Amino acid sequence: MEYRIALVDDHTLFRNGLRGLLEHCTGYRVVGEAGGGEEFLAMLDRLDADVVFMDFAMPGIDGAQTTERALAKRPELKIITLSMYGDESYYSRMVEAGARGFLLKDSDIGDVIEAIETVAAGGTYFSPQLLSSLAGRMRTREAVADEPLSSREREILVAVCRGLSNQEIADELFISKRTVDKHRANILEKTGCKNTASLVVYAIRNHIVEI
Repeated sequence: MEYRIALVDDHTLFRNGLRGLLEHCTGYRVVGEAGGGEEFLAMLDRLDADVVFMDFAMPGIDGAQTTERALAKRPELKIITLSMYGDESYYSRMVEAGARGFLLKDSDIGDVIEAIETVAAGGTYFSPQLLSSLAGRMRTREAVADEPLSSREREILVAVCRGLSNQEIADELFISKRTVDKHRANILEKTGCKNTASLVVYAIRNHIVEI
């Protein structure tokens, strides 16, 4: 299987570097590049890509606006946000716009490949480093009446968003790991999520955590 990739970033050196890394990996091919949102949208009708890497901070329209407009025309596109550590305030905007993955610009090629394959298969992806960088910046809101999660499930979901393992959550909440495992399974079932990354996206999209 070949993955077709598009790169949208205003830094030519970064695009060249990422393209060079991908070209050395069998089964990955860069099929389009753009230096900004307007340029990307102009090429959208003729673009044949499985996954798009989208920078947020670009001249003209930003990554969130570009993502919204692109998905309005091509809802099947899978878009991964490219970010630096200082960009946490943008994540919720990109989630609302429809981004399916979040990758730090200094990630290694293994993370890039994992993000591509996960998102192309219909999943969502947060790089492990990104989860760690978010941990100290999250704020939680009060539950609302129609929320499907119990207060304990919300508590565990917030801990998941902080990057804690099930054992670490159990230790912090003074409950057994088996209990955490059960709660986490219930959370996945209630939210329709499949993994940690999609739980983080769910929590941000539903304003359970804010960053």
